[in-house]
Amino acid sequence: MKAKHLLLAMATVAISQHAFAQYSQDAIRFSGADVGSTSRIKAIGNANIAIGGDLTSIANNPAGLGFFTRSELSITPEFNRNRTNSTYPRFGSAYGTSSTPATTSTADQRNALNFNNASVVFYGQLNKGRGEDKGKGWLSVNFGASYARTNNFYQNYSYRGVNPNSSISDYYAFLGNKAIDDGYSLDGYLEGWARDQRLINNTADPNTYVPSNTLGGTESNVTTSTGGQSAYNFAFGANYSNKLYLGLGLSFTNLRYNTTTDFTEDNYNTVLRSNYTSTYTRDQVTKGNGFNARFGFIYKPVETVRLGASITTPTWYTIDDNSYEGLTTRYANVSNAGGRNSDTYPARYTLRTPFKVAGGLAVFAGKYGFITGDVEYMDYTSTHLTSDDYDATTDNNEIKRNYQSVVNARLGAEARLTSAFFLRGGYGVYGSPSKINATNRQTVSGGLGYRFANYYIDATYTHVSNTSTLSPYDLADYSPAADIKNRNSNVFLTLGLRF
Repeated sequence: MKAKHLLLAMATVAISQHAFAQYSQDAIRFSGADVGSTSRIKAIGNANIAIGGDLTSIANNPAGLGFFTRSELSITPEFNRNRTNSTYPRFGSAYGTSSTPATTSTADQRNALNFNNASVVFYGQLNKGRGEDKGKGWLSVNFGASYARTNNFYQNYSYRGVNPNSSISDYYAFLGNKAIDDGYSLDGYLEGWARDQRLINNTADPNTYVPSNTLGGTESNVTTSTGGQSAYNFAFGANYSNKLYLGLGLSFTNLRYNTTTDFTEDNYNTVLRSNYTSTYTRDQVTKGNGFNARFGFIYKPVETVRLGASITTPTWYTIDDNSYEGLTTRYANVSNAGGRNSDTYPARYTLRTPFKVAGGLAVFAGKYGFITGDVEYMDYTSTHLTSDDYDATTDNNEIKRNYQSVVNARLGAEARLTSAFFLRGGYGVYGSPSKINATNRQTVSGGLGYRFANYYIDATYTHVSNTSTLSPYDLADYSPAADIKNRNSNVFLTLGLRF
């Protein structure tokens, strides 16, 4: 099976002949879904393990369903604004500070409307016999169902700059030389396309390929991504003596991830003595379905304190991936050089995401509000892929080598301003799964709530920020890199009814 060269991705690794592409980065991307929640919970930083009594419990800690004493439903639309600022190129210490070029900054933005959440819970009071204490024993078993959007892949980013230290042709030459060392033909592969389009040559030595261009070319990248992850959740929650709450849930998940990348280099070919423009293109369409289960409890040692914990099993996905790559080169004054080559690489694989363990504490100040916090643990090295279409050993080794376990922390508070108005705020920090250029993701949130009769309205604003480093092609310590600052501003509105 032919190799799929994931050339333009974070922490790329050079791919050898006849080894299939590495899907490890997608595996980590799909393992990082958030909990689908209402605007109220988003406003308190998504800290909800110990709260209970909110429709978010369906998708997170199902024990919280035991707090409901009435049936309830809600819907939550959202507005997302994604902004990125990219700086390119940046080089590692292998070149030394004297070789660091001037960088260029590029800004991009993307807006989207989505349907974030729809939830319903049905209250099921358990009948007590005559003379029994109606506040003791099993008091209710409630059932909930929800749809939740758990991950958003909508993003645009681009970068551009003059690279005085390297060229993508260096990478093509590396692949060509590795093919020779391993005894494989270049024909039909990316390095063969580069040879045929005169980007690399072995004129001086038949056993060694070298770039055909000078340094100092202008490199640019444009990437557009769409899609997301979502889940259909079903859960039960039970109330024992208004002290202990237990819950069990099941989720059926799906994902869709589409991305298109064009990496272009404008340079001068010293062999043909001509300026040229060469573009490497990669398109990816990925779809998948999976399922997971979760169990949780909440315990009230005293009326003002709640302790909670939940365990979420891995999600088991079946994923279909179709990727296309192409290379197109045009020379300014040479008509019989250049060209266009492309190929498509379909694959099906199964993905097991990490276990998730979370604990929480909430302290209530009577009817005036509460403060709550959660801590969550995930080990991304336990992510695992299997496939009948290719050998996933390289992917699984990459995951263990390049990724790590993380601890996520969330803190939030709600204050009751009047009998009908609520003020909320929250903060969260999410550890980076990557060992390489790792930066944490931070969220800041705030919101308002209004209750009247059997209805309620909650509005929330969240700001999410993180920084990543992407290499357009891999030359080990000599790889150029782009610093990407990502900022997401989101507005959520929940409309609810108790019945």
